Amino acid sequence: MLNLSATLSVFKLFFNPSLCLPHSTVSNFSQLPIPLSRAFIRNEKAKEPDIRAVVLDKDDCFAIPHHNEIYKDYESTFRLLRETYPGRKLLIVSNSAGTTTEDPSGREASILEAATDVPVLRHSTKKPGCGAQIMSYFQQHSAETGVTHPSQIAIVGDRLLTDVMMANDMGAWGVWIKDGVVPEDKKSVFSKFEKKLHGYLTRRGYAPPTPQSPFE
Repeated sequence: MLNLSATLSVFKLFFNPSLCLPHSTVSNFSQLPIPLSRAFIRNEKAKEPDIRAVVLDKDDCFAIPHHNEIYKDYESTFRLLRETYPGRKLLIVSNSAGTTTEDPSGREASILEAATDVPVLRHSTKKPGCGAQIMSYFQQHSAETGVTHPSQIAIVGDRLLTDVMMANDMGAWGVWIKDGVVPEDKKSVFSKFEKKLHGYLTRRGYAPPTPQSPFE
């Protein structure tokens, strides 16, 4: 089904191409530094961001697309993430599970929750347009998550135009899973385009906007 949110967000790139650039890049899920705050330290003098919650994409991030099981090679990393960000501090936000368009009954979201032991957001707008719903979730459970500002959230995903762009739109931190689970020769044309776009923009000196904490 057409992702209208992503289609409309593409127009923002004409005015601000930096919105689709990640703050950190890893090849695959197993290479995530944990705690996630370590992913954003540029040098010894840089201040470590206060990451209190993490949002995970599913397809080609920690699971094979259209599967709900954690990819075997990533099980230990996923377990460590759950331990570091327990309870509602870890949230799965997927465009294939939990959306009212793709999963209206919530069945896929429930299956995914059972398989991962992690909450799955039910949301009406696909990424990158559901940032406000993500922030609302963490604030609703602020007693547990401690989240008061988007700069305390890290978004992890394989897509620049959905996961990473949503992070920048929100004022959160974005981690790009560049290669993921799917072999390169089987990647979608959109995924291949995004890699070329990333290279093009970085060669021309573009950089992602840095989230600003209200306490700085």
